[in-house]
Amino acid sequence: MTLKKIFPGLAFIFLTLFTISAEAAAPAPFVSGSYQQILSGNANRPFMLVVWSINCSSCLKDMELLSSIHKTRPELKMIMLAADEPSATEQIQQILEKNQLAEIENWAYADDNTQKLQFEIDPKWYGELPRTYFFDKAHQRTGVSGVLSKEDYDAMFAKILK
Repeated sequence: MTLKKIFPGLAFIFLTLFTISAEAAAPAPFVSGSYQQILSGNANRPFMLVVWSINCSSCLKDMELLSSIHKTRPELKMIMLAADEPSATEQIQQILEKNQLAEIENWAYADDNTQKLQFEIDPKWYGELPRTYFFDKAHQRTGVSGVLSKEDYDAMFAKILK
């Protein structure tokens, strides 16, 4: 075989592999037991869990700041959880990609019983969004509802990263 015959085939294979690897994975399905899975997967590690929705204007405004935090604080594990209907996966993915957050750990509600999922995360939480949980390495958590400023985030990071 000559190089002229092999090259087009190899080029196609490399382009296909590049395209597949460039696409971000869809958010993992968040079902009953997923919260415990997140905790056990981050044992002895501080992290931040951001609960948001495509229908929450404050959440969407906060995405730019979250993206900036992700870029400037790579030592902090950030996990995003979209609290939307299972049918919203495509919209969730578009928002994450637009804000350069698709490559981090992402989850999305995959159960119609959202109150049950909410209760598993925090029995004292009534579903207001955005909701951010800050976990230290012992998984002592602080939950905060509403939009946070960069200063608010920095203060919480100082607590959980010490």
